[in-house]
Amino acid sequence: MKKKSIIYVFLIISVLLPIKINAKTISEFEAEVNKYTAELNEKKNKIVKNDQEIAAVRKNIANIESQIKSAENEIERLQQEIEESNKKIAEKSAESKKVMQYYQIENGDNAYLEYAFGAETITDMIYRMSVIEQLTEYNDRIMKELQKLIEENIKKKAALKQKQEELRTLKEKLEAEKVKIEADNQAIRESMPSVETQIKEAQANVNYFKKLGCGATEDILACQYRIAQRSNNSIPSVGTFARPMEYGYSVRGFGGRYGHLGYDLSSNNKSIPIYPIAGGQVHAIYTDDCTSGSWCRSMGYSCNGNAKIVVIKHNYNGSYIYSSYVHLSGYGNISQGMQVTRDTVIGYMGTSGCSTGPHLHVEISRCHWKNNGGCTYNQYLNKLVNPSSLFNIPSRWSNR
Repeated sequence: MKKKSIIYVFLIISVLLPIKINAKTISEFEAEVNKYTAELNEKKNKIVKNDQEIAAVRKNIANIESQIKSAENEIERLQQEIEESNKKIAEKSAESKKVMQYYQIENGDNAYLEYAFGAETITDMIYRMSVIEQLTEYNDRIMKELQKLIEENIKKKAALKQKQEELRTLKEKLEAEKVKIEADNQAIRESMPSVETQIKEAQANVNYFKKLGCGATEDILACQYRIAQRSNNSIPSVGTFARPMEYGYSVRGFGGRYGHLGYDLSSNNKSIPIYPIAGGQVHAIYTDDCTSGSWCRSMGYSCNGNAKIVVIKHNYNGSYIYSSYVHLSGYGNISQGMQVTRDTVIGYMGTSGCSTGPHLHVEISRCHWKNNGGCTYNQYLNKLVNPSSLFNIPSRWSNR
């Protein structure tokens, strides 16, 4: 009987004690923020370098495109020369034929001979032979010159065609290089929010916990919870959670930090009111500044940030959890720091930010990177919680 009592006491203490979520002391957190800031600055510098490389590649591509255009113009010019040469050959052939017809007698087969031997004197015959020789030489020379011009132009045209293909191949390689560099940039920028915002918020976290007066070896999240409970700003604890809209359906599930970060929900009413999943305090109201997302690009959508977001802080099981409501079309009558219940309208479903259509993205974590929520964005990702572990998400529902 005594053994059972000890077990019951242990279970009660376990429930009441704050959940250990591997948070940091101020010193550890500050060291991690410094390291994180250095990494983010390195990414930022890489982006600058990549942007410079992309600019250089684009300049090379523009130069190659100019050369390709010049080659095409030259090919067109040579084609015109070839056509003109063909016309000249035809004209010279006709001219030569008329001259010969002038001297020959009724188009006989032996026109040259008849003309030559029609001379009455040796002197006249020599003259006529000279005329025939000059005429045939002139005709042959003109034909050869024109034919040579055509052959040279054809060779030039072939060479320009080859150069054009080489330039096109080089352009394709440069385009591929540009895509690769841009993809590298996008991979860096995919960390949401932006590098600058992450650094700013992480450093603000350090300053906040130092000012809060947490002990040197005290867990900063436990310290935050402890001090808040002693102040007039404490948040009532919650035991159960509800769906954030009256009716709707599931769109996309949770994939963890390397997948889909939350749960997507929608409704036939595309501007349906959004409620907190439980009572708590408005931790943040903001628009994001993310610049990209691989899933968004793969579906052909740009990603320019500006998603309207509300974050609610909940007192749950002896520690805080944070629920984020993303892509809102507008906010409810709320303000930062305000206490809300599960029936407070915090916003309306929409498609702001990187979104493929009206829906609500619900994201839950055991700390938050913004407004002194006790972690960097990287830590925030590590502490994500599957929303379906807190409230039931059927394929469709008609009540909360």
